[in-house]
Amino acid sequence: MADGRELAVRVSVRRKQLGLTVERDGSLTLRAPADCDPWRAETFVRKSRPWIEGKLRLREQHRPAHPVRAFREGESFRYLGREHRLVLVDEDGAPVRLVAGRFVLDQAVAVEPRRARRELIAWYRKAGLRWAEGRLQPWAARMEVPEPAVTVRDVGNRWGTYRQGEGENGRVALHWAVFQLPSHLVDYVIAHELAHIKIAGHGPDYWTLLKRAIPDCESRKEELDDLGRRLWLGEIRGMGHG
Repeated sequence: MADGRELAVRVSVRRKQLGLTVERDGSLTLRAPADCDPWRAETFVRKSRPWIEGKLRLREQHRPAHPVRAFREGESFRYLGREHRLVLVDEDGAPVRLVAGRFVLDQAVAVEPRRARRELIAWYRKAGLRWAEGRLQPWAARMEVPEPAVTVRDVGNRWGTYRQGEGENGRVALHWAVFQLPSHLVDYVIAHELAHIKIAGHGPDYWTLLKRAIPDCESRKEELDDLGRRLWLGEIRGMGHG
């Protein structure tokens, strides 16, 4: 708790400066150096009050509108920016597959919504990982950073994370839902995380580095903020996130 606000605290030996993040769910995360004095951190949060309030107002204006889906014929799901209709079949094959521009789902799976949700998310994870593995090396070379390992999973309220020390060059984790976005925005998320290999926070130096790799990074961020609040995050009709 600082300045009357409840927030999560993340301490890193790599970090040299304090930083604040407003997460997708509206919660606050304070990122601090390992040797940071509590008084200094509280002063930082107090002085950041106008910035925090501005971010929260902006979030309220762009309140998330994540859709609820049902596993029925004709329902739509996106992959890399394109909308694909769902077709239910009774035939041999993988539980979920993308064929001729349509998501094909086994009827025996569709009648169990939780299982269908699990299978579709597993498809996004597998397809997304395959796509990301092909994009990571070119972006790492462009940004002059070592290529980290990559995984695709649920990373909570973030679109991606970078963790140093997980593997030889660290590890980037991407949210499975990111792969509903157009490819240029998935590239933005990848580059955003790769920049953290050099710079831990989101200060001016960080954005300078990212802008060298993606000159239109500011417009891509705005587009991500807009489209991201309308991605399907796994909620199924009548059953919540299950």
